[in-house]
Amino acid sequence: MVSIIKKRKIWLSLSTVLVVISLISFFMFGLKPGIDFTGGSLLEVEFAVDRPNNQAVSEALSPLGLNNLVIQPVGDNGLIIRSKDIDEDTHQKVLAALKDKFKTEQNTDQVLVEKQFDSIGPTIGQELRNKSIWALIIVLIGIIVYVAWAFRKVSKPVESWKYGIIVVIALIHDIIITVGAFSLLGHFYGVEVNAPFIAALLTILGYSNNDTIVVFDRIRENLKRHTAENFEAVVENSINEVIVRSINTSFTVLLALMTVFAFGGRSISDFTLALIIGVTVGTYSSIFVASPLLVITQKISNKK
Repeated sequence: MVSIIKKRKIWLSLSTVLVVISLISFFMFGLKPGIDFTGGSLLEVEFAVDRPNNQAVSEALSPLGLNNLVIQPVGDNGLIIRSKDIDEDTHQKVLAALKDKFKTEQNTDQVLVEKQFDSIGPTIGQELRNKSIWALIIVLIGIIVYVAWAFRKVSKPVESWKYGIIVVIALIHDIIITVGAFSLLGHFYGVEVNAPFIAALLTILGYSNNDTIVVFDRIRENLKRHTAENFEAVVENSINEVIVRSINTSFTVLLALMTVFAFGGRSISDFTLALIIGVTVGTYSSIFVASPLLVITQKISNKK
């Protein structure tokens, strides 16, 4: 039997270190917002021949008056061009300028292929950012209410509402570490956060909440069966009953996510990466954070 509760100081210390590093990273570097939140245009093209360097691309587009261009190589021959918000006419002029500049005698037609084009105004970007924050807050409040109601008949030795608080603490733990990871990725590798990242955070909240509820539900069942047994022992036994299933379920989810991350293309790679980090951390917190916190809460209540 795995001794998780007895070694809770180790697991909680590890979580504390990860959370502190994530918070330091976030406050030092912040997140790198994409065009969904800042507004602007993103054009991704793939060249049929060797990709030109950034300086050559910038010179080709200079007559169009696009200020503050950000040119980023991607893949073998791909290129992502970020600029201010542009209309469809300017979009076509950009493609025409690139094709005209880099066509060769052997390749005059299929110089490049457009892979993606997105254009979002700054007002819409601000609205999306505000709605995303509210979505996260509403989900957290909803989870507290749901868990408190689901465990309303379990009032001893820990009050039902405390289960909800602990679930939310575990969820905040998962979100902070995921955000911290993307803060580091944004600072060192230029990874941006867009609307799909918020969708990934909401998905992580749902998955981690479900995983924690499975553990807590087993604790609730065992409390009814073993009323005379020590609470810490009940929690320890409950975790050992579900730990293999929880890890196996998460492992199969991670296998699917890693496959999508490897072969799904750049458009969903950041979304998938957020899910990989979140599912991993969420599985850990469900077993090694939420349950030990439940035992600590019970011990504090006994002292009072």
